[in-house]
Amino acid sequence: MRALVQRVNKAQVTVDNKITGKIEKGFCVFIGVTHGDTEKHARWLAEKITGLRVFDDGEGKMNLSLKDVHGDLLVVSQFTLYGDCRKGRRPSFVQAADPTDAEILYKAFIDYLSEGGLKVESGLFQTYMTVSLDNDGPVTLMIDTPEGL
Repeated sequence: MRALVQRVNKAQVTVDNKITGKIEKGFCVFIGVTHGDTEKHARWLAEKITGLRVFDDGEGKMNLSLKDVHGDLLVVSQFTLYGDCRKGRRPSFVQAADPTDAEILYKAFIDYLSEGGLKVESGLFQTYMTVSLDNDGPVTLMIDTPEGL
């Protein structure tokens, strides 16, 4: 699994002119699933993200986690994170998992995030979405789950 995590002051996702998810301070997480990913990957990634120490402490150092600051999460499915642009001008998406498998892990990932007691909002899987966010920092991290998990 792959996540693009952005620290935000606020973020929202809209589908068909309806807001499906909206948060204040926290993370906007774009999540992609590839072949061979399992629920172990989803759990590992959820624990990694909620424990990331990238929020400022009293001295202005990135030393606090999402849990420490009681931040929110907005999760957006993003198969294009597995787009391969090395050849030609049109990305290949063969590394993205089949939508049926990906949706199961996307929902599991959201469930694992919710277990931590944080507010978790989301977009709608396999739909056209408009995402707006106020990136804080900016702080943006790409996280891949380890192989052999």
